[in-house]
Amino acid sequence: MPSYPYKISVAPMLDWTDRHCRYFHRLLTPKTLLYTEMVTTGAILFGQQDFLAYNDAEHPVALQLGGSEPEAMARCAEQAQQRGYDEVNINVGCPSDRVQNGSFGACLMAQPESVADCVRAMKRVVDIPVTVKTRLGIDEQDSDEFLYQFLDAVVDAGVDQLTLHARKAWLSGLSPKENREIPPLQYQRVYQAKQRYIDTPISINGGVKSKAEVLAHLEHVDSVMIGREAYQNPWILTELAGIESEERPGFDREQVARQMITYVNAHISQGGRAWHVVRHMLGLFQGQPGGKKWRQYLSIKGPRAKDGSALIEGALAFRLNPEETLADLTS
Repeated sequence: MPSYPYKISVAPMLDWTDRHCRYFHRLLTPKTLLYTEMVTTGAILFGQQDFLAYNDAEHPVALQLGGSEPEAMARCAEQAQQRGYDEVNINVGCPSDRVQNGSFGACLMAQPESVADCVRAMKRVVDIPVTVKTRLGIDEQDSDEFLYQFLDAVVDAGVDQLTLHARKAWLSGLSPKENREIPPLQYQRVYQAKQRYIDTPISINGGVKSKAEVLAHLEHVDSVMIGREAYQNPWILTELAGIESEERPGFDREQVARQMITYVNAHISQGGRAWHVVRHMLGLFQGQPGGKKWRQYLSIKGPRAKDGSALIEGALAFRLNPEETLADLTS
């Protein structure tokens, strides 16, 4: 099996990692693997819009699929490869009621052979990696025996890579947000899984917030998936870029903001709204002087903005102008 080429990835996050977010993130990191939001097989096969659209600048980019029917998963994987995606990933981690009602996501941990059948069907029709993202368990079924029963099945089916979110999921009683925070992190169990599946690339996910933590995990696993931290503090991606390549990108936050102007204006010219793009940029100055003012300006002016240059240049100026306050924006 060829080695998995990515040490860092940004997690698929519903309502967050859309194509605009991924374009923005790609400016910050040249090689990190980016994931789409989870897209269901039904949306791809029967939806009225193009759910596979992305910008070529996003590569490397992976499609995350939600589904459990092998033939439909294979058809979607085939379409993903035809459209140029670099990987297709099966969601076995989302615990939401909507996902459970569709018989996919975390509840599939209880159906290892169904997921294995999907892996086999997908691998028969594509050459790109077929991967799985999963939790460590569900509800009271969170023993190593339960986890390994699932992982044994998908590894035997030929899965190319596994991402383990280092928590179990509660299928009832907790919201998706609570499921990302309340079940305790169990990193050691992910490390143990890597020792068991030594020939299968394994990525760890959950609660990672710093380069130091990433480097510590890489002592035990092949790669690290960053979730909310990459969204709320996107500049961390520039710090992690040095792990993937010899050099970090040589630019500052203001340059990145200005690089987005052309993209924002192109989206507006196609009938979109500036806010669709700039909402993903709110955390660009997280922890920096004027970071709060940057967020305020974009949040207030962004939803009605008609010009990307005026919006972003205005936010940059407001950020460092001590004489202007929130009252000036809302008056």
